[in-house]
Amino acid sequence: MGESRTELVAWVNDLLQLNYNKIEQCGTGGAYCQIMDSIYGDVPMARVKMNAKHEYEFIANFKILQGIFRAKKIDKAQRLVKCKMQDNLEFLQWVKRFWDSNFGGQGYDPVGRRRGVPTDTPATIAPLGAPARSVGLGVSGARSGGKTPVTGHRSGSTQPNEALQAARAQMQAMQGQLEDMQVQMQGLEKERDFYFAKLRDIEILVQQRLEGGDQANLNEAGEDATLSEIQRILYSTEEGFEVPAEQAVDEEETF
Repeated sequence: MGESRTELVAWVNDLLQLNYNKIEQCGTGGAYCQIMDSIYGDVPMARVKMNAKHEYEFIANFKILQGIFRAKKIDKAQRLVKCKMQDNLEFLQWVKRFWDSNFGGQGYDPVGRRRGVPTDTPATIAPLGAPARSVGLGVSGARSGGKTPVTGHRSGSTQPNEALQAARAQMQAMQGQLEDMQVQMQGLEKERDFYFAKLRDIEILVQQRLEGGDQANLNEAGEDATLSEIQRILYSTEEGFEVPAEQAVDEEETF
């Protein structure tokens, strides 16, 4: 028998200095990534979204966790991003046993490793895969009942402003989702510009080489200087795009 839910949540909070109160909150993936970081110390915590609120952010965290497992040759794969209690309970029990067997007792500063990024503990996270009302994930006081039409009022309701209040709540939730999508779009645009700049630099180098004919272009090590420069451009990184050598694996998803 593994530890109880209460014991596991207390262990996670103590190790990572979090304020979780439910096993399901580990389904965002952030805590799992940082537990592995406490063992190995090389998890790219700058890429881990500790304040994840949406399923696409959970998946991004689990892709990082999957990369860790592959790099360390750990055979463990399980679907967890639906934030189901039983799935996360069983996996967290396994993680605790793995940590007990592999943690070296070294000092660990969880807040420092997160660079002080707020965790926004997902105390009110809703089950993913639910109807459209789940756009309000993480919003305190979100309703757990059925959807209310934007116009008109509930059948049998005697409060004329109830429909208006429901519409305002839905609009606020949708505005929050739109802001999250805009942030994601900015990240994608940055990544697009980053790789376009690489291709443009390579295009210029190739053009210069073609215009220079077949003359020797060797560096002191006897290597083709142009090809070496192309390789440097291809493997250059920018802040936010670093991938540790041990984790340079394909992006196949099993979570």
